[in-house]
Order: sequence, then structure tokens, then C-alpha cells
Amino acid sequence: MPTGTPRPSSPTPSTWSMSTAPCSMASPRSSPRPCRRRRPPSLRPCRPGGPPPPPPHHPLPQFIGLRNQVGLWSDSDYGSDVIVGVLDTGSGGAPIVLRSKPRPHTLSLEGGLRIWASFSPSDCNNKLIGARSFSKGHDAASVIGGGPVINETVEYRSPRDADGHGTHTASTAAGRHTFEASMAGYAAGIAKGVAPKARLAVYKVCWRGSGCLDSDILAGFDSAVADGVDVISVSIGGGDGVGSPYYLDPIAIGSYGAVSRGVFVSSSAGNDGPTSMSVTNLAPWLTTVGAGTIDRTFPADVVLGDGRKIAGVSLYSGDPLGDKMLPLVYPGKSGGLSASLCMENSLDPQLVKGAIVICERGSSPRRCRQGLRFLLAQPDGHHRFHGTMIGIKPAPLVASFSGRGPNGLSPAVLKPDLIAPGVNILAAWTDAVGPTGLDMDDRKTEFNILSGTSMACPHVSGAAALLKSAHPTWSPAAIRSAMMTTANVEDNRLLPVNDESTGKPSTPLDLGAGHLNLNRAMDPGLVYDLKKEDYVNFLCAIGYGPKTIQVITHEPVDCPEKKPAPENLNYPSFSVLFDGASSGNLSKTFIRTVTNIAAKGLTVRVKPRKLVFTSAVTALSYVFTVSADSQNLTLGESGSAFGFLSWSDGEHVVRSPIVVSRIQAL
Repeated sequence: MPTGTPRPSSPTPSTWSMSTAPCSMASPRSSPRPCRRRRPPSLRPCRPGGPPPPPPHHPLPQFIGLRNQVGLWSDSDYGSDVIVGVLDTGSGGAPIVLRSKPRPHTLSLEGGLRIWASFSPSDCNNKLIGARSFSKGHDAASVIGGGPVINETVEYRSPRDADGHGTHTASTAAGRHTFEASMAGYAAGIAKGVAPKARLAVYKVCWRGSGCLDSDILAGFDSAVADGVDVISVSIGGGDGVGSPYYLDPIAIGSYGAVSRGVFVSSSAGNDGPTSMSVTNLAPWLTTVGAGTIDRTFPADVVLGDGRKIAGVSLYSGDPLGDKMLPLVYPGKSGGLSASLCMENSLDPQLVKGAIVICERGSSPRRCRQGLRFLLAQPDGHHRFHGTMIGIKPAPLVASFSGRGPNGLSPAVLKPDLIAPGVNILAAWTDAVGPTGLDMDDRKTEFNILSGTSMACPHVSGAAALLKSAHPTWSPAAIRSAMMTTANVEDNRLLPVNDESTGKPSTPLDLGAGHLNLNRAMDPGLVYDLKKEDYVNFLCAIGYGPKTIQVITHEPVDCPEKKPAPENLNYPSFSVLFDGASSGNLSKTFIRTVTNIAAKGLTVRVKPRKLVFTSAVTALSYVFTVSADSQNLTLGESGSAFGFLSWSDGEHVVRSPIVVSRIQAL
């Protein structure tokens, strides 16, 4: 941990009562760390050749189908009075995007508001209506098991955000409209949260430098549900794509309790892509969100000594460099894999000082502390920065770091569910740390630009708040279904969404059902609904016994005498698994039930049959069978074949992704 000026901490520890897991279950989890485009700490933004003209405003909400005064924003009153709970690193000093306009405080949490030192009542308002922190898991683990200790020289024993990650995600989901927003002049324009009239409650379960403990995460879920939030946003995850079984996963356990009580929960898909089976947060009651690029970038060039130009991106905000030639340094030459990716604490300060640092495009977001990402070509070069550009094509792309399927824990359920904007996202920042996150960076900024599936998740959280406001009776599964079956699978060229890591068309293993499109999600026509009993049957289907399932449900359960088929969970996607050792004709049959939420009397044509809904019949089932000749079955490079099942009545299109794979018996 870099040293810095000690920061005062509260002498009063936060407290909570835990009903979901004993402290002995606590184990370290990786901290929710997004990619930060690292720059040398500097007090002035770079303005090569004089200040550039202000860039045109980038309407990021339009990129996910939102429009002012029409559509879902209008129908939901911008998410008015829906409460979004954010489990993360807290909230930082009530930045402007998390403040409310002066008006009566009309909402409060069921459990009341708790305030600690370093987090004053003035930090809460009609936007940020509650804040709590949870650290008993850390404290117990550090005493009993030698676990991580909260470093109170860089942290606060309060809900105040010392990291920035929580402030960024909270404002992405529900920050209000803020004019003249930018990060050192980059991405200038109007900052808008997805649900700008929704209320926020923050639950600090992750701590700077020591991560997130299982029991603290569970306590955060318990508190959020008890407080009466409508949506929970969880940009936390880590590890490989196989993951712990659901009964040992705190996010799976906590989110089941929330979803079973009608609370929508969105989670990040992880940043370990593009490796196959790298997606995390796999429970079928979670909405798992991957990251896509947007049509905004920050181009910069390195001009080599022979005049050749290499294009890249940069958020450099230091002194103007002009045409001064600088050495090119590739830290991977002697520093191994982590240095080649410019991972945290991997760079030699003496090696990179005053140099252009070349970082490889790796499998996860990098923290390039002192340079840009370029290919090594010559020993010297100089920078040219071009500010902010919008309207980039193609967009979106599936971000190279975004966690990929298949689902390593339950392959019958396709994950990720969908993707949302997660690259170069401008959002609010804490006043407790500089934009680089380094202790030596004492700059203050109200906004920062980050990338990661952590940034994609709150876009879906805010989307869920809008849909919940517009359709108060919809279940969490119905909200997810509406987003998945209306998602875009084409980019802004009207061509299939590409994979950034390959340049080829992406598959449902990369982007799930597609890219979030709220213009269509408001009126999906049909939804795939699920109740908690359906999830219990799914757990029975994958081999969990009643006692094991009760660890998740916290109530007695019984499994059906006839074991259900896991692929018959009423999910808005299909994962077709054929036995890799089988030969001859192969067949897999699925049963799905769709609920009509459009006009009564609507007829939806589905080949080869017709489903007719009336005022008395609002839910109908259909059978979907996939057959193949094992001798002639051809799968792609990924080992799978892909398609979509689409229904249309001329107005609505309800699309479900299909993945066909052959698996070997364990």
C-alpha cells in the first residue's frame, strides 16, 4: 500500500446484526476494482497545442434507448421514489450528482438512517436517503483467522467512500442530471444516471485495501432487504468462472433472499475475459451483466522516430508534452506477465519514469499507472492527444475483459444474461481520494472515468429501477426477461455486435441475450416469469438436497419425487447440452411458459404453432425441441453453435438466445 497522509478515522465502529451466516464463514474476497486509466499525478489537464473546442455532448442514456420526456423515462417519471441499494465501498461526501434539489424529504428507509463520524447527516438528502457500513466480518477474521485488517490510515469506519468505486457505481445507477461534468476536460457534457429520480441507499461492505468479506456481504444484503429497497446493485465478484457452489457463495445466498422477497438484484460478470468460462455470479436468480464499449473514446497517438503513428487511447492530464521524444518501455521484458499487463504494483518506478509505457491488451482491465497501451515498435516516440471523440463505429463491442460463458457451475443456464455500457464511463467520484486512487494523488475531482463490468452492472440496476417504477407489479424475473428478450444484437452499423478481443461477431456466450435497450424493454409483449419455488426446483434438479438448499433459502424445502430437468427452468434463454460421448440422433426438449403483459387478445405466432392470449388466459406454455445428427453436427471454434428463437406479432419481438454444446461426462 503506497504511503500517504494519514486520514482520520472514526473511533466508533459500525455495528449490525447478522442472521444469514456465522462469522466463521468469512473469507477474503477480491476488492471490486475497476480498470482505471492511470496517469501520472498532475494538477493540470493536458492541452497540447492550446485548448481544444468543447466536445459535443455525448448522450450515453440514448445509447441504451432512453429519451428525454418520452418512452421509459417519461412513463417511469425517471424512476421516481424507487429505492436502489448499492453494496460497494460506500458513498463519498455527497458529490453533486448524488445531491438532491431542495424539496421535502419524503422517503426513508424502514430501519432508519445511521450516521457515523466522517459521514454527516448533511451527506444524506432526498437522493441519498440512507447509508450503513459493515465490518464485523473483517474484524472477526483479522482476530480469529489472521484475515485482512482494515487500514484506518486510508479508510473510514463509516459509510464514507475512501476508494471511489462505490460512489461511481451509485451515481451511474441513480445520479441526477449534472451539467458541465467532465474528468479533467474529458467526456465533457451532462452526466446522467440511468434512473435520475430514484433514491439511493448505500451499504459499505468492501474496504479499501482489504476487500470484501463474505459475512459482511451477507449482512449488507440482509440490511438492504430489511430497509425496503426495490433494487440491489452488486458490482462485486472475482475468481474463476467455476465459482463456489451456491450454498457457499455469499452473493448467491444474499441475493436469493432478496429476489424471493421481490427485490431485483443485478451483479457484474467479472473482468477475467475473454477466456472461456470466465463469467462470475452464476446463480439463476441473479441478473449477470457483462460490459460493452460505447461510441465514445479518447484517442491518442504515439509517433515513432521514423514517423510511423500507432493509435491508442489515453486519459493523460499532465503537462503538455509537445513533440518531445520519450523512451518507449515494455515492462513485460523483465517483469513477467503482471508487468506486461501493467497490473497494480507491478511496475518499477525507476524504469517507467518519464517514459511511454507499453501495456499489452490482456485478459482483464489494466491499471496503467504511468503510460499508454501501445505495441512496442521503436525505442523512442512522442504523444499526440486528441481529446474526446463520439460517434465511434462500431459500437458496442463486447469488451475484451468482460467475463464469458459458458456457465461453469450450471451449464444449463446461459450466463452472462446481457451486456451494458462498461467502458470509459464518466460518473461521480469521492472527495477522499484522487482520480488515480493513489495515496500520493491529492487532486480532487467530482467525476472519474472507469471501465469494467462493475460499471456495466449499475446501468442494469438503474434500468430495473425505471421498469419497477413503470410496472410496480413486475417480479425480478419479469424485469430481467423484459431486458433480455428486447436486447440489441446489432451495433450502430446495424451489423452483429463484434467481440473486441477477436474482431469477429460475438456469440451469446459473450454478450448473453444482447445489449441493453430500454426503449423496447418498457413494452416486451411477453415475459418469462419465475417464482422462488421454481428456483428451489432448479436446485433440486442440479443435485442439491433439501438440507443443502435450506442453507440458501433459510426455510424448509422439499424436492419433487421426480427430479426436474435443470434446462426447464423458465429462463429467457436456452443452453442445449448434448452428451459428448453420444452418437446417432440427439434431441433435447425444453418447456417454457410465457406470460402476456401486452394488450388482451394478442396473438403471437410461433413456428409451428400459435399462442392465443385472452383476458382469461394470460400465461401459456410451449415446447421447444432441438434435434441433431451427431455425425453431421458441426460446432464452431468455441465448441458451440448459436441461434435465437424469436416471436413476433408485428409489433413486439421477443428474442431468446440459444447455445448448443456437446459436453463430456465428468
